[in-house]
Amino acid sequence: MTFTHDRARLGRIGVWSAPLRAIPGGELPASTAEALAELDELGYGTLWVGGSPGPAEVEPLLAAAPRIRIATGILSIWQHPADEVAAATARMERAAPGRFLLGLGVGHAALAPRYAKPYTAMVEYLDALDTAPDPVPPARRILAALGPRMLALSAERAAGAHPYLVTPEHTAEARATLGPDALLAPDLKVVLDPDPERARATARTALAPYLGLTNYLRSIARLGFGETDVADGGSDRLIDALFAHGDPDRIRARVTEYLDAGADHIALNVITGGPQGELPRRQWRELASALEPGKDRADLT
Repeated sequence: MTFTHDRARLGRIGVWSAPLRAIPGGELPASTAEALAELDELGYGTLWVGGSPGPAEVEPLLAAAPRIRIATGILSIWQHPADEVAAATARMERAAPGRFLLGLGVGHAALAPRYAKPYTAMVEYLDALDTAPDPVPPARRILAALGPRMLALSAERAAGAHPYLVTPEHTAEARATLGPDALLAPDLKVVLDPDPERARATARTALAPYLGLTNYLRSIARLGFGETDVADGGSDRLIDALFAHGDPDRIRARVTEYLDAGADHIALNVITGGPQGELPRRQWRELASALEPGKDRADLT
């Protein structure tokens, strides 16, 4: 069964960011609130908070801007008990109806000591969300999914899928697995730099940690890339497939490839090569000018 989601509220274009979150304790730094308010004004439909955030790190964001949607991209099922997540989700829904989307994922064995039987674990977690005192409806959750089993589960038990580090070809395959109604919102890594070699070097630095994770290596292999493609930081062919790089017009063309392949929404993950935690606000502005994210956003106010 597929739980149709309100795509207009998600918007066609969003932003993925790990540092744009509340700090431990729930405090929202002034710089974070300012950046989020600007994303809202630029018209981006959704902020995907990356890096396995917990509810306390995303809940304060809802009050910092009146329209932009907040999604976890993704919350690790190993780190946060389902009943606590369900209670926090219900609280956010009451405070800001329709503006929070719970993104869930199983993560990676190398990063989660309790990692075991990931598909079964996700099914059990969804069962727990269904039976919690404050249940999370399937239409209010989305799953990080790469392979066919998790993609199918995304259509059966959630609003859809949020794939990470994928190509337009994967998007087309995911759409075929999900069916026409489920939400498909891939992450797209972006290097806004017109120099191809410099952009690829920036992309390789960002890609390096993922090439040590089995789930992504398996996904890359399913996409048709071999051992030589993942050696030495990634071949040009792999970099060009997984990253959108170039000037704003080139980025727009790459976004269109994913949308044409069946994506409903693209989460732009801007890579700058700058200091860790730096917010790419200039790039967000340039991309907003090229992509016009607010053109089809349904404001909630």
